[in-house]
Amino acid sequence: MEFTAQQIADILNGTVEGNPDVKVNNFSKIEEGTPHSLTFLANPKYEHYIYHTEAGVVLVNQDFIPSTPLKNTLVRVPNAYAALAALLEIAEKLKKKKEGIDAAAFIHPSAHIGEACYIGTLACIAENARIGRNCKIYPHAYVGENVVIGDNCILYPHVTIYEGSVIGNNCILHAGCVIGSDGFGFAPEGEQYKKIPQLGNVILEDDVEIGANTTVDRAVMGATLIHRGVKIDNLVQIAHNVEVGEHTVMAAQAGISGSVKIGKHCRFGGQSGLAGHISIGDSAAIGAQAGILGNIEKNRTVLGSPAIDARLYLRSSVVFGRLPEMYRKLEGLEREVEQLKKELNK
Repeated sequence: MEFTAQQIADILNGTVEGNPDVKVNNFSKIEEGTPHSLTFLANPKYEHYIYHTEAGVVLVNQDFIPSTPLKNTLVRVPNAYAALAALLEIAEKLKKKKEGIDAAAFIHPSAHIGEACYIGTLACIAENARIGRNCKIYPHAYVGENVVIGDNCILYPHVTIYEGSVIGNNCILHAGCVIGSDGFGFAPEGEQYKKIPQLGNVILEDDVEIGANTTVDRAVMGATLIHRGVKIDNLVQIAHNVEVGEHTVMAAQAGISGSVKIGKHCRFGGQSGLAGHISIGDSAAIGAQAGILGNIEKNRTVLGSPAIDARLYLRSSVVFGRLPEMYRKLEGLEREVEQLKKELNK
């Protein structure tokens, strides 16, 4: 569909600076703009692109002041990034909707499928599974026995949900993610390891989104619990009996060991790793590749492996590259001290 700059400003409660009748029909990155595309500028590091972009309309923050005249039409809004997200959401809703149940899908006679659902080719809905209204189950997805899925959920291709898992409303599970696989539970028995049955389940509350090829293991007993509004990136491992607090976010390749308790509004950088049986307080921030071996208090930011306070880590990082040189100097000083001791002892 096509929109004018003025229509976009009306949708976003913004103001137009330039030609209000210029039309756009697509989105673009600011460095790849075309005359019929809309882009945005939110990060000052990308400001230099705005003076050369061909984009017809650029969303900018209200306080943006260009250093030279611009040829583009600007739409000023309080938050350009949030405004872009709102427009992308509108564009997503305008896409043609998947609907109906494919003849090649398998649905067990005891399963319940809510109204207005889409079930794709070779999707499998097992015994006693219950799926709410307006859900989309894409091809090759598997919904196991006694699984409960709420309304308005999306399961992309090859999602696997093991038996007994519970998925809330408005959840999105991306391709290949696995919910409810066995936790890593083995007991040493002589020279071997004996498997400990994992008899619990996984519960995802409302508005959870989980990335491609991420795994959330079922609990030994009870539930692995992902609370409302949690957003988890691709290739993340959540072990058994973990609890993740509301609106926490995790970047790709984070790894959470068993029985970890994570508070609300926490942030995890990529490849961060947590040892088992520890607690992370509300609003904690864990830097990329941080290794967490013990409890982290609320509102604390940590970096490094093993992790330390972010400010201390940054001060320490200044000298990391000089450590070999400092070590050589230290060795030299030690030799000089030893020589002085010998001289004094004479």
